[in-house]
Amino acid sequence: MNRISAIAHDLAGLWIMFSGTFVLPLAWSLAVEDGIHMSFVIAGAASLVVGLMLRLITRHSKRELLPRENGLLVVVGLFSLAALAAVPFLLALPAMSVTDAFFEASAGLTTTGATVITGLEYIPQSLNIWRHAMQWYGGMGIIVLAVAILPVLGVGGMQLFKAETPGPMKDGRLTPRVTQTARHLWLLYALLTALCVVLLRLAGMTWFEAVSHAFSALSLGGFSTRDAGIESFDLIGVEVVLGIFMMIAVTNFATHFTALRQRSVKAYLNDSEAYASWLLIIASGFILAYYLYAHEHLYPDFWVALRHALFGAIALGTSSGYGSTDYGIWPIFGGMWILLLGCVASSAGSTGGGIKMIRALILLKQTRRELARIVHPKQVKPLAINGQPIPTKVIMAVLGFMLLYGVTITVLIFVMLATGMDFMSAVTGVISIVNNIGPALGLLGPSGNYAQLSDFQTWVMAVAMIAGRLELLTFAVIFTAAFWRR
Repeated sequence: MNRISAIAHDLAGLWIMFSGTFVLPLAWSLAVEDGIHMSFVIAGAASLVVGLMLRLITRHSKRELLPRENGLLVVVGLFSLAALAAVPFLLALPAMSVTDAFFEASAGLTTTGATVITGLEYIPQSLNIWRHAMQWYGGMGIIVLAVAILPVLGVGGMQLFKAETPGPMKDGRLTPRVTQTARHLWLLYALLTALCVVLLRLAGMTWFEAVSHAFSALSLGGFSTRDAGIESFDLIGVEVVLGIFMMIAVTNFATHFTALRQRSVKAYLNDSEAYASWLLIIASGFILAYYLYAHEHLYPDFWVALRHALFGAIALGTSSGYGSTDYGIWPIFGGMWILLLGCVASSAGSTGGGIKMIRALILLKQTRRELARIVHPKQVKPLAINGQPIPTKVIMAVLGFMLLYGVTITVLIFVMLATGMDFMSAVTGVISIVNNIGPALGLLGPSGNYAQLSDFQTWVMAVAMIAGRLELLTFAVIFTAAFWRR
């Protein structure tokens, strides 16, 4: 009982912190007079009041949480924040069900970008701002935001920072204190977002569109203010700006911070993960452009094909999910290729989803090492990334993660198939959701959305995207018997 009270105490702190996130859409609603400001007032007040009450009730339980308790806090925290974030949708859109509202909020906070809303151009502006702001908060991690901004709430510690920070290698610190690290990363994140807003405005978007898409570009969330997404703008300048910032966001923010601190590009040259991500995404764009133009003849010239193929490879490869064209009309090879890019191309420490490039590199190097060991059984060669040897425990953790990843996707595909979903939509939808990409193929492709799912399918997908954002292990461990033993 003491453990639950201690977790509840810190959970209350998260709710108190989260109440402040409703200020932006509230201010926007008042500024544009779209008439739904009370939706954000009620949601923010509920988050604040419930948090304060729970904080008061559990005030004697305050203590530093154990690592596994931090893991439970992250899981319960993300689910509860999604529930709170769903409140404005329920109040502003009375026709929306609780199921759809929770799904939309989960897609925002997990930066998945899948949506159940049609007619995005016609919903209140502030609700669209809220959709995109959720992605921005979720991009760097709402838990890290709490650690950085409100350490007085007692939500934190290095264990919690590691639990929320994506990737298998989380022990490096940019500054001596975790709060300083988180603050520096969030400052960099905010400055890049502001720059993106200005450049998108210059490229032809309105301020409302620029702010919204800057939020989703840096978070690699992929939400848009229009049903047709980026395709509806048909502005090369917008695509170039978004492409550049998506490539920035798919790189480890610690690498950006180090490069700025050292005032040198050496940090990028020494980051083999970033190099591999960029090379894979850019090369895929050129290969797809040649395939779509020369082999399939879908575009009138190579440069048009390159425009759409490269943007598609960047958007889905970074797990953002934007599209400058309906890639659902591409041959299945093209659609599947860019979808699978989103599973591996993001760097650890970036805002992207998927298994992370660092895990892919470790798996490739470990496979090569095992092949070499067959030929030379006595050879001893350590596995290294960026010149640093990888501990055996990290390699085993990566192997364990990949097993869980494969089992999770397989089970979810069969669950979707059992509910009557067609094969293409089930396979690509699950892959897209677990990797926090958003759009898929088939019925869930860029020309459709997730509104056509049944309530059961929607809940399964919502849980899957949250589990994917928590990189599966953090989510799965709370269902083991060992986790609950004293």
